Amino acid sequence: MEIKLYNSLTNKVEEFHPLKEGEVSMYVCGPTVYNYPHIGNMRPVVVFDTLRRFLTYIGYNVTYVSNFTDVDDKIINEAIKQNKSEKELTEFYINEFKKTTLAIGSQIPSITPKVTEYIPDIINYIDNLVKIGAAYEVDGDVYFRVPKIKDYGALSGINVEDLLVGARIEENSHKESPLDFALWKKTDKGINWPSPWGNGRPGWHTECTVMIDKIFPNHYIDIHGGGYDLKFPHHENEIAQSEATHGNKIAKLWMHNAFINFGNEKMSKSLGNVVYAKDLIAQVGGAVTRLVILSTHYRQPVNFTEDTVNAAVSEIQKMKMVNKQMALKLQAADIDLEKGQPTYINEFLNALSDDLNTANALTHLYDTIKLANQEIRNREIDYNKLVDLFKSINDMFYVLGLDIPYVKMDENDKKLYQNYLKSKENKDFDLSDKLRQELIEKGIM
Repeated sequence: MEIKLYNSLTNKVEEFHPLKEGEVSMYVCGPTVYNYPHIGNMRPVVVFDTLRRFLTYIGYNVTYVSNFTDVDDKIINEAIKQNKSEKELTEFYINEFKKTTLAIGSQIPSITPKVTEYIPDIINYIDNLVKIGAAYEVDGDVYFRVPKIKDYGALSGINVEDLLVGARIEENSHKESPLDFALWKKTDKGINWPSPWGNGRPGWHTECTVMIDKIFPNHYIDIHGGGYDLKFPHHENEIAQSEATHGNKIAKLWMHNAFINFGNEKMSKSLGNVVYAKDLIAQVGGAVTRLVILSTHYRQPVNFTEDTVNAAVSEIQKMKMVNKQMALKLQAADIDLEKGQPTYINEFLNALSDDLNTANALTHLYDTIKLANQEIRNREIDYNKLVDLFKSINDMFYVLGLDIPYVKMDENDKKLYQNYLKSKENKDFDLSDKLRQELIEKGIM
């Protein structure tokens, strides 16, 4: 299958060909863990989990890495505030993030490295940058020489001259250039480590670069992803370090998802419209929350409004109903649910192969659900067709990460259903209502 993905580095939709046939290496920047994840943090979790599921479904072996940043000023300050160690604080919020990841229907990545596990590697990496002249030390701080990278700004489209003229770069008399960024920060506050430049901790931009460097032996991967806000300076600075060290831009293809808005405003703490993902999931469910995110192409903003949430609630209810009905009809007729073939999934997969167009993929899912509903209502059901529809629809649910349950019936369940049908036929409505309620409580109807 030909796959096309938008490459943020070239600003083009490109044919995707992995570096190694049949295998995909992917790294997505994870959270800084000092609080519960808000719903905006969940968009890359959903987007890149769906990409991983799609690639896996069509036969690729995917190594998906997403990190936890467990050392940062915000972490140190929050640990002091809560009278906890940084490790206590970060371990708690890492577990909370994983719980929320599962609750929204995403799988835990193949590898979830923590920055604190890579400190010796980070120090060695920075030391090498100093030795090759790409970095320098001033009073215990180490900075990267941005002017050494001739095409700095290639990913973000940032013009270096504009940066120098503008007020966005904080003045620092220690730096050779205002563009230079910190690789190592001298500090005795909070968690810190000894280094050739004195006690301190690493800079954010170096952490991801080193974890990719150590986890992937070729120091070059297929896909690097994250939120749009990471393009500059984080991803730009990752590329700069990799270019200085290995002469590459870390990844063949860069992918960035857009923001989540509430009421058409970008969610932010300053605006006071941050919604914790766990609270929204508790309110409307993981599948509904995920469906709202998937209903918009990943490069476009998602709007969480009462209307978009209600629409997703309605669609999830339809999915649950059709899945229950298909499973019920097939099992009552003693049809093996595993017998079906995904003969109705090709257009769905084609949509995802076109730059992970989940909005179009959902349209094909809805069309297939309509076909299933028509077949269920037929006086004479074509069970061969229905079991193929069942397989196709459930495969689509899997690829999209939508947890839409159905009950596997045992012989007692089948007997209960037959008795329900017989009581209806005999117009014994009291009995049929009672049996129907039992079927509903079991999740069969």
